[in-house]
Amino acid sequence: MADLLAARNLSKAHPAATLFEGVSITVGERDRIGLIGPNGAGKSTLVRILAGIENADEGDLIRKRSLQAAYIPQDDIFPDRATVLSVAVESIASQPDGRLDAETRASIALSRLGFENHDRAVAELSGGWKKRLSIACAIGLEPDLLMLDEPTNHLDLEGVMWLESLARSSSTAMLFVTHDRHFLENVASRIIELSPAYPGGMFEAAGNYTEFLARKHAFLDAQAAAESALANKVRRDTAWLQQGIQGRQTRNKTQVEAASERRAELKATKGRNLAPTRTTTIDFQASERKTNRLLALHSVAMSMGEKDLFRDLDLVLTPGRRIGLLGMNGAGKTTLLRLMNGELQPDSGTIKRATDLRTVTFSQHRGTLDRSKTLQEALCPVGDMIDYRGKQVHVTGWAQRFLFEADQLATLVGNLSGGEQARLLIANLMLEPADVLLLDEPTNDLDIPSLEVLEEALLEFPGALVLVTHDRFMLERIATEFVGLDDSGGVKEFQTIEQWRSHRSEVDAVKRSRRAANRPAGVQAASRKRAAKRTWNEQKEYEGMEAAILEAELLVESLETASQDPSLAADHTAATETFAKLAQAQESVQNLYDRWAVLEAIPDS
Repeated sequence: MADLLAARNLSKAHPAATLFEGVSITVGERDRIGLIGPNGAGKSTLVRILAGIENADEGDLIRKRSLQAAYIPQDDIFPDRATVLSVAVESIASQPDGRLDAETRASIALSRLGFENHDRAVAELSGGWKKRLSIACAIGLEPDLLMLDEPTNHLDLEGVMWLESLARSSSTAMLFVTHDRHFLENVASRIIELSPAYPGGMFEAAGNYTEFLARKHAFLDAQAAAESALANKVRRDTAWLQQGIQGRQTRNKTQVEAASERRAELKATKGRNLAPTRTTTIDFQASERKTNRLLALHSVAMSMGEKDLFRDLDLVLTPGRRIGLLGMNGAGKTTLLRLMNGELQPDSGTIKRATDLRTVTFSQHRGTLDRSKTLQEALCPVGDMIDYRGKQVHVTGWAQRFLFEADQLATLVGNLSGGEQARLLIANLMLEPADVLLLDEPTNDLDIPSLEVLEEALLEFPGALVLVTHDRFMLERIATEFVGLDDSGGVKEFQTIEQWRSHRSEVDAVKRSRRAANRPAGVQAASRKRAAKRTWNEQKEYEGMEAAILEAELLVESLETASQDPSLAADHTAATETFAKLAQAQESVQNLYDRWAVLEAIPDS
C-alpha cells in the first residue's frame, strides 16, 4: 500500500510551551487513523501541519505527487447569506474535475449527505447540519485523504452513526482527531496517541480502540518495569560513585558517563510514567435531599414556531434515575432541559418541582462563561479562596485540580482551548450543590482521561441526572434508561440505544413511504423552480436511477430481515454493525428518491 503522506521528526512549540517533538507519521491508502491525546498535546496543530495549513518548527513533510487532500476544522464557518448549494459550489469549483460541472458535483455530494433543500440558507442550519455541509464540500472534491478535527462534536447521535457508516464505506483515506471511543472502536484501523507518556511523544497501534488499549497498557507496564530496573542500576551507580579513594582509582571515564546516562534515562522514564496520572478531579456536590419526587412533568407539550417538538410528555425524576435523552438535532432535547431548569414554560401541561429544588445545568453553548475575564476571575470572582464543601481551597490548588497551571490564571477565558473551557465549566458547577444535574453535551472537547473521570463522578452522583450527548460510550455506561424524541412530536421510553435505533428505522420507513406517495407534487414544484434542460451527465444519472433505487431497496430489505435475527441480541458488535448498515442503506434510498425527483423535474436535454 503506497504512502500518501509521510511526516518525519515534526516539532512544534508555542511561546509558553512545547506541543510535541520528533513526531513521525505515515498515512497510506485506505488508512483510517484516529488521533487521540490529552488536551493541549497538539493534535489539532499536528493535523493542520499535515494539511499544509500551518508549518512545523522542525521536521520534514513528504506528500505524494498530485495528492488531493481535504481538511475539515472543528468549527464550521461559512459566508453570511450563503445557501447550502452556493457554499458547496464555491468549494468544489476551486478544484475543477474536467468531467462534471461544479454545480452537478455539489448537488450529488449534498444529496449523498442527506440535504433535501439545496437552496436553504446556511444560517438556518443546526451545528450538526453545518458539519454535514463541511463534509459534503470536502467529499465533493473527491480527495485521496480526508482530515477531520473533532468531526463528531456538533453531530447528534444519528449524525455520528451516519458519519461512522460513511467512513467505513468510503475508500478515501482518513485521519481524524476524536475522543469518541465508540467512533474509534468502529472506524479506526490504526490509532495514534500524542502524549508525553511515551518516548518520542507518541504511541501507535494497529487495530481499533480495544486493540489500542491492550497494546498501550502492555507498553506502559513494560515502561514501569523498565523504570524499576533503571532505579536499581542507578542506586548501584550511586553507591559505586561514592566509594573511597581506592575505588576512584579504578574508575574510568566511560563508566562515569554510562552512569550519568542511566540517571538521565531514569528521570525521563519517571516523567513519562507520571504523565498518565495527571487527570482532572471531578466530584459533583449532592444536596443530600431525602425527597423522592424531585421533578415531575405531566402532559407537557412544546412547539417551536409551527413545529411540534413533543406532546403529552410524562416524566418523573427521582434520586438515582439517570436518563439519556435521544433525538436528532432540532428534535427538542435542549428545549426540554430548559423546561426542566425553569428557563422556559411549556405550551401546555404542568411541571412540578420539589420545594427549593436545586438544579445545575451544563450548557453546550458555554454562554455562562465571560470570555473577557481571566481564568482566576472565572474560578474565583472574589479574593483568592474558594469555598468547597465547607472548606477553603486556594484558587491555585483549585485550578490545578482541573489541570490548569498557576501561570495560566492570568489567561483570558476567551483564549482557553475548548477542552479547557469545558473543564472550567465543570469546576464552577462542582461548587453548586445539586438535586438534579442537566448536562447538555458535556463531553465536547474533553480528552479521554477527563471523560473517564467525568463518568465516574456521574455514576457516584446520588441525585437525578438527564444527559444529552452523542458519546454512546458514556450514554451506555451512565444512563439507566432512555427517552427518545422522534422529531415529529412523539416521545417514547427505551431500555437500550438499539431499541431506539430500531424505532427510528420504523419511523423513517413510514416517512419514506409518504414521500414516495407524494413525489409527483414535489416533482411539479421542482419543475416550476428549474426550467433548464438536463445536462448529458444528469441524463445518464437519471436513466440509471430506477435500477439504483431498486438495488438500494433490496439491500434495505435484506438488512431489515437480518436486524430481526434473535441471535443479534447476544452479539453486541454484530448488532451495532447491522443497525449501522441498515441506517446507511435507508438513508441512501431516501437520498436517491430525492435526487430522482430533482432530475425528473428537469426537461430532457
